[in-house]
Amino acid sequence: MNQAIVYGVGVGPGDPELMTLKAVRLIRDNDVIAVPGKEPRQSVAYQIAVQSVPELAQKELVPLPLPMVKDREWLQQAHRQCADIVASYLDQGRNVICLTLGDPVIYSTFSYLQHLLEADGYPVELVSGVPSFCAAAARLRVPLAEWDEPLHIIPAVHAAERPLYDGGTHVFMKSAGQMQKVKAELKESGRRVYAAENCGMANERLYHCVDEIPDDAGYFTLMIAKERVNSCGEKSESLPITSDGQGNRTGNP
Repeated sequence: MNQAIVYGVGVGPGDPELMTLKAVRLIRDNDVIAVPGKEPRQSVAYQIAVQSVPELAQKELVPLPLPMVKDREWLQQAHRQCADIVASYLDQGRNVICLTLGDPVIYSTFSYLQHLLEADGYPVELVSGVPSFCAAAARLRVPLAEWDEPLHIIPAVHAAERPLYDGGTHVFMKSAGQMQKVKAELKESGRRVYAAENCGMANERLYHCVDEIPDDAGYFTLMIAKERVNSCGEKSESLPITSDGQGNRTGNP
């Protein structure tokens, strides 16, 4: 008998039409669907997926209680518990589809389960979904990177550790908890700022400058900071992207 597989399946950022054909097929072809949270039907990932795969509502839904806390010991215990829940189905020879928002390789909680399950000898496969920052940039009609521009993807909680002195585009994921701090730094940087709140969902809101973004924007708020350019498409000299040769950044913010 073939060994059962656990699939980390990205469902995209919110718009059910952005789910991949592979994600839809795997959900349809398998009966055990693991969903983050104590109540699977209340999960955002489930609510996205069920719109593209209505039969999901009839599947065996397995809750994965993954707390949103920073206590590492508590998190490790929760990850171990959830990995054991998934393993119990794999041991029965049943594949498990683990739904995850966006893409399973970008700041995904599933990656912690992946490491534990692989260490225990279970096969894991990952199914890409549309990342939230790609969907947000498309909705805002903002190219994320052109020519030789680097792209920096930063969890907003670590924004203070990554000052905006590097060139290219900066994306701040899940900015709500650090909104005031990130907005202040972005204003000082002189960059052009965009944001998307609840991208692809019914309550989506788009912002085209830093002053439009409310301080109380929701949890699923993503910010994009672009270098300013002149009419010839050249980078503005006002951006602090040079160095004094000793590792210190210089220039006027």
